[in-house]
Amino acid sequence: MENGRKLFLKLQEKGLDGAILMDEVSQHWVTGFAFTDGIVIVSDKETLMITDSRYIEAARTGVYADVRPVLFSRRTSEVAAYTKEYGMKKVAYDGGRTTVAQLRSLQEACEGVEFVDVPALCDELRRVKTPMEIESIRTAQAITDAAFTHICSFIRPGLTELEVAAELEYFMRKNGADGLAFETIAVSGKKSSLPHGVPGKVVLTENSFLTMDYGARYNGYCSDMTRTVVLGKADEEMKFIYNTVLTAQKAAIAAMKPGMTGKAVDAAARDIIKAAGYGDYFGHGTGHSLGLEIHEAPNSNYRSETPFCVNQFQTVEPGIYLEGKYGVRIEDLVLVTENGCEDLTKSEKQLIEL
Repeated sequence: MENGRKLFLKLQEKGLDGAILMDEVSQHWVTGFAFTDGIVIVSDKETLMITDSRYIEAARTGVYADVRPVLFSRRTSEVAAYTKEYGMKKVAYDGGRTTVAQLRSLQEACEGVEFVDVPALCDELRRVKTPMEIESIRTAQAITDAAFTHICSFIRPGLTELEVAAELEYFMRKNGADGLAFETIAVSGKKSSLPHGVPGKVVLTENSFLTMDYGARYNGYCSDMTRTVVLGKADEEMKFIYNTVLTAQKAAIAAMKPGMTGKAVDAAARDIIKAAGYGDYFGHGTGHSLGLEIHEAPNSNYRSETPFCVNQFQTVEPGIYLEGKYGVRIEDLVLVTENGCEDLTKSEKQLIEL
C-alpha cells in the first residue's frame, strides 16, 4: 500500500476526510518525489500533487502509483476547488509543519472546510520503514562506511579539518550519494570536545583525537555515523576514555530490540560511562531515528518511553567530552529486527592510530 493510502486510512479512523500537506518532508514521503514548491492533497479518491512547471514533467514518472501530479494554476484557490470536488469537510494539517500564513491562506480560500491540527501527522507512520526505505538507508550507510575506509588512508600531518570534511563529502558524492545527510563534522584536538563542532582551517592536532561525524543521502534517505581516531599516538587516559565509550556503545547495541524503550537503551550506555567516572561529561542522548530527515522519532534518551518495533532505525552514539581538552564519540546505525537489531555500520571501531 502506498503511503498516501496509509495516511488516509489513519485519518478516516479519526473521522477526517483527508489531509493537506504543505511541508517538503511530508510531501516527499507521501508522493515518493522530492520537490520544493507545491501542495499535496490526500483524499479518499486519490493523492493529488499540485506543483509548478519546474517539477511537473519529472513528477509524471517519478511519483508513487497512487499519486496524480497536476500543474499549478491558481494555487490556494485551486486547492479549494479540489476539496469541494472531493467533498472534504474536515481536513487534517500538521500544525508543527505548517506556517500560520499557510493555514490562514487555506482557511480563507476553502470556505466551509474545517482544518484540524493533527500533530506529527505523518511522523508515526514514517517511523516504521518500508523495504524500499530500508534498502535506501542501507545503501547510504554503505557509502558512508566506504568513505571512512578512504579517509583513513587520506589523513596525514598538515591537513586541516576543512580538508578532511571536504574529502569525505567529495568521496560520498563520487560514490553514489545524492547529497549530504547533514553538515559534516571533522574536529580535532581541543575542538573534539564540541559534539557539534564546525570544521575550520585548523591543522590536525597530532597525538590527539579527530572526531568525524557525517552521513550520505541516497534516494533522499539519510545515513549517520561517527568515528574518532588519533593522528599519532594515544596516551593511557585517551585509551581509557575511548574504550569506555566503546564499551558503552556495545552495551546499548546489545540492549536494542523490539519492545525496549529508548530510556532503557540510553541507560545501558550511560550507566557504564557513569561507573567510569565520566557521567557528567556525556550530555546528549544515546541516539535517534532517521529517514528522510536526519533526526526522526523515536529517540534513545532518559525521557523516551516509546518502545521500539521491528523496522525502525536508531543511531547509537554515546560520547565523553572533556571541555578544553578533547572528546570521543562512536556512532553506529542499527535496524531493529524481530530478534534484536542489525548493525548496518561496518567500519572498524577499535581505536585507530594513524
